[in-house]
Amino acid sequence: MVGVIGYGAYIPFHRLTRTEISRAWGGPAVTGEKAVASYDEDSVTMAVAACRDCIKGHARGKVDALYLGSTTFPYLEKQSASIVATALDLNPEMFTLDLSNSLRSGTGAMRLAVDAVKAKTVRNALVSTADVRSGLPNGPKELDFGDGAAALLVGEENIIATIDAIYSGKYEIHDFWRPAGETFVRSWEDRFIREKGYAKVMTDSVSNALKRYQFTPRDFSKAVFYSPNPAMLSNVARSLGFDIRTQVQSSLYDTVGNTGCAQAMMMLVAALEEAKPGDRLLWASYGDGCDVYILTVTDRIKEMGNRRGIKRHLASKKVISNYERYLRWRNIVPVEPAAREPLQVPSAVALWRDNRGGLALYGVKCKKCGAPQYPAQRVCMNCKAKDEFEEYGFADREGKVATFSQDNLTVSVDPPVTVTTVDFAGGGRILCDMTDRDPQKVAVGMPVEMTFREVRFVGGIHDYWWKCQPVRA
Repeated sequence: MVGVIGYGAYIPFHRLTRTEISRAWGGPAVTGEKAVASYDEDSVTMAVAACRDCIKGHARGKVDALYLGSTTFPYLEKQSASIVATALDLNPEMFTLDLSNSLRSGTGAMRLAVDAVKAKTVRNALVSTADVRSGLPNGPKELDFGDGAAALLVGEENIIATIDAIYSGKYEIHDFWRPAGETFVRSWEDRFIREKGYAKVMTDSVSNALKRYQFTPRDFSKAVFYSPNPAMLSNVARSLGFDIRTQVQSSLYDTVGNTGCAQAMMMLVAALEEAKPGDRLLWASYGDGCDVYILTVTDRIKEMGNRRGIKRHLASKKVISNYERYLRWRNIVPVEPAAREPLQVPSAVALWRDNRGGLALYGVKCKKCGAPQYPAQRVCMNCKAKDEFEEYGFADREGKVATFSQDNLTVSVDPPVTVTTVDFAGGGRILCDMTDRDPQKVAVGMPVEMTFREVRFVGGIHDYWWKCQPVRA
């Protein structure tokens, strides 16, 4: 039997209220807020965060495949899954694959993972999906779209939810689309989208799945349906015979927004957080068709360890004070560049050489005196032993601020740049930027954790490394 053996999610720390967006354009107040990726976050960094949450407590060496879904990959030609797998320090002898161009990329990736585990070509497959979609300013999609990521671990042992059945159907329609080379998602008229797209596809697909596998709505504890907005979700669920108040999983629209291909998986993670042994779940995605999964929760759901998941990420947030900051983070409005020499293009050779130290954040630990050190050294800074080291990972270790400075001269879309020296629990020190912080609240002794972020984008290369951030609850 194949099923889900782990889950995780990621919601950015920052939120933007829809009322603030409306204020900027002189529109009426709109309820709710949406999650906003920081200026140094994208679908790759968010996928890393969600996967770290998912595989906590699992043996990384037993993950044989990573399937990554997104409609907003940073590269058109270069695999993002390999970046994520390297940052996670997964087995180099593994299969990695990007799935893009569809809101069903996440559930499509899940289908491949399930089939691979069934075929025994992999033992455990990690499936992640993340999106940072943009709608045109002063438009409805800008109000709707939020950012987020989720991850599921698929295997045959220690299953928390069995995957009992899968149904898929295609449907060709131009409801939402984004042409190559464009930033903003386009769409057709609302009624056409609702009646000829979402409502028809979801109703027909779920009905066909229930009929094929001989279930009724009453057989399910929770129905998890992707939806562009709560109104469409309610209409479809009601027409299918599900009780809106007791059976239908929240779409997270009011607190996170429509997170694109990540939404369906994020909703499933939220459902699993509340699930009890024996619960049967119906999970359906949408996008040029529909994927429908039927799952049954097992007793092992009780053994899921500490996860941030959806609930803890929702509770850990900071509201962006103004809409203009969001525009700057998204590079939607041009700003005057700094009057100084442009940044050098990163060296592909240097980036390749630093895969372990940079992407996976490995230093060394002295075999003689036990002192951890970053970056990797040949001579121990403590006891002076030479070439007596073993690898030592820093990514999952918390630390405290030893000292810091606020730099208002360095070019940044989120000034000031907070340069921090971090002392790790167990030893070791690193110099890095701090992100997702309030500059007024940074203090010596502040607990911090490491987070994978984009450091710069120069010469067409996305340069990723690790920063510290205040520990999220």
